[in-house]
Amino acid sequence: MQRMRIGVLVSGGGTNLQAILDGVTSGDLAVTVACVVSNRKEAYALKRAEKSGVEAYYIGKGNYVDRLSRDRALLGLLKSKQVDYIVLAGYLDILSPEIVTEFENRILNIHPSLIPKYCGKGYFGLKVHEAVIENGDSKTGVTVHYVDSGIDTGAIIRQVQIAVKEGDTPELLSKRVLEVEHEVLVSVLKEIADRFGGGEHAKCID
Repeated sequence: MQRMRIGVLVSGGGTNLQAILDGVTSGDLAVTVACVVSNRKEAYALKRAEKSGVEAYYIGKGNYVDRLSRDRALLGLLKSKQVDYIVLAGYLDILSPEIVTEFENRILNIHPSLIPKYCGKGYFGLKVHEAVIENGDSKTGVTVHYVDSGIDTGAIIRQVQIAVKEGDTPELLSKRVLEVEHEVLVSVLKEIADRFGGGEHAKCID
């Protein structure tokens, strides 16, 4: 059976990427990480990829002058690496309409809230957890969803709830949510990889 090839897009430390790489190494996740791409040259995620023997690329303002050239370079790279699915693992940029169309229903994003709460423009990183605490929410969570032409508006694949504890700070909450992100992202990828080749998409909401 053909092994699913993924391209992982990152912007920061890459702990979700590491969870994927660890899953591949352990044999729990039957995918090939065809490439890792960051829009930030200094992203530690690129080093994680290199240490694992995965091809890592920087496509950003530092090596492509305008947005159109960056978009074309990214799409060209993903196609040249024969990527089946794109995984946005902390990628803080917007994909071009051409990429979204080319990989329709084959782009996954993980977001640290229970969408539709605290998502869309401006909600990323600690900003999400700050909003959860400021509003006195008793629960938050993780959402994996397909990417469409909007921001965090694609069909939900899976959500997992996490209790907000008394005394939580944005930093403490972020740490607990991130641990769950790792588990959920790998689980969803495993489900899709297991079905890969059968023409099915794992559109299930927990």
